[in-house]
Amino acid sequence: MELAPAFISPEDYLKAEESSKGRHEYLGGQIFAMSGGSEEHNRIALNIASLLRFHLRGSGCKTFIADMKVKIEIASNTADVFYYIDVMVTRDPQDTEKYYKTRPCLIVEVLSPSTETLDRREKRLNYQSLPSLQEYVLVSQEEMKVEVYRKNEAGTWNLEIFNRDDILQLNSVGLTLAMAEIYEDVLPA
Repeated sequence: MELAPAFISPEDYLKAEESSKGRHEYLGGQIFAMSGGSEEHNRIALNIASLLRFHLRGSGCKTFIADMKVKIEIASNTADVFYYIDVMVTRDPQDTEKYYKTRPCLIVEVLSPSTETLDRREKRLNYQSLPSLQEYVLVSQEEMKVEVYRKNEAGTWNLEIFNRDDILQLNSVGLTLAMAEIYEDVLPA
């Protein structure tokens, strides 16, 4: 006989995460442990977050990195989803929860071999259900390659791919980045 996993409420999950030594994501009442990231992963996320923070200073937008979660309410499910993000920006003054945000305009995930499929499928689809989200960015650690999913005026999503010599425009926050800035101290320009 196979036992079904125990359901954990969002409130119990959030309380447990406050004192947890590791990080866990929450999906429909179940908790999943997260693996650690590489030096390259950390540097790429820090480069992007630093550039965003500097660019957005004084604008009312808030930049978050690594330890902040995004909460997604899934209409077809009775439980919420909480994901840790690599980098996120919110500009909604009502997005005031201390341990998670619900109205990001930009989410950036640095791809890792262990999470790439999850980032490309499940997370992408769940993130794109957020009405506030305008851009979802996937950044490769292996090569200078960035994929940007952008919501257009009709509400559908388009994919743009940027390579080594391209200039990345993040429309949601009005920031232009050279690929060399994203990959500084990670990959040679």
